[in-house]
Amino acid sequence: MTTAITRRHIIQGCSAAALGLFISAASAQTWPSKPVTLVVPFPPGGTTDVIARALAERLTQALGQTVIVESKPGAGATLGADMVAKSKPDGHTLLMGAVHHTIAGSIYKKLPYDFQKDFAPISTVALVPNVLVINAATPAKNVQEFVALAKSKPGMTFGSNGNGTAQHLIGTQFQNLTGVELVHVPYKGSGPLTTDLLGGQINLSFDTVTPVLQHIKSGKLRALAVTTAKRSSALPDVPTLDEAGLKGFNIGTWFGVLAPAATPKDITARLNTEIVKALQTPELRKRMDEIGAEPIGNSQEAMAQQIKDETAKFAKLVKDAKVVIE
Repeated sequence: MTTAITRRHIIQGCSAAALGLFISAASAQTWPSKPVTLVVPFPPGGTTDVIARALAERLTQALGQTVIVESKPGAGATLGADMVAKSKPDGHTLLMGAVHHTIAGSIYKKLPYDFQKDFAPISTVALVPNVLVINAATPAKNVQEFVALAKSKPGMTFGSNGNGTAQHLIGTQFQNLTGVELVHVPYKGSGPLTTDLLGGQINLSFDTVTPVLQHIKSGKLRALAVTTAKRSSALPDVPTLDEAGLKGFNIGTWFGVLAPAATPKDITARLNTEIVKALQTPELRKRMDEIGAEPIGNSQEAMAQQIKDETAKFAKLVKDAKVVIE
């Protein structure tokens, strides 16, 4: 009797395992069954949007279904993230996440999602340096001159992509390390931020290189320093903040693709494979170079560890810098 029951359980277990493999294989074969939406939590025109559209073009070719980039800006990139976290986990709705999402949990008292628990990391797409940039009419040629100018004129304004974003944190750190007093002006994205910087409505920004690169090259904006540990390949003559005297300053902006946490693993695995392959194509690497981005294309596990490490790092920076939401 015991032997018969054991055999039956073994057969049932094997059948269940086989069924699971069959379902997994079936989902891999049938996905995507319709267009895939890649949600960008910022307005069109910013770095997140530019990278998402470049990637979407390559993925459309690889997947055989259109990858649509949809903007869902607001609340420091958390509105778009919340939308994806609550979407159907079938691989047809994805998030173009960024470093901002590892900061938000420490900035906002309560978020409607948990970035580490409610998302399945797929791959980090690119790293883009941030840059301290001012309107060319501002009489400062380097960081030291700008610090002296800002101290003589308290109340100068710096723009960011919103409360709790990397630009906000970089600006706060810059103030704490230099002793200058700046007024933070949050925007919904790089497009309106850059427009106001060019128009003189704000004095400076710490945005990523991508949206300001053309204006730096045209002479309308002046880059004083990049915020990463090494110089940007797009701005090789611009020093780092560390070189400018702010020792140890090293904050950049990464961008990557994530799916709702319950998305089938075979789908996220295929997405990882296709993204990594796309980032190795000459066309996409050329586009990344044009916008000052460094292609990454890491594993799901590596991205998950990156998110874990940076969440802890930024929690400490937020606490030490006493960043608060106005």
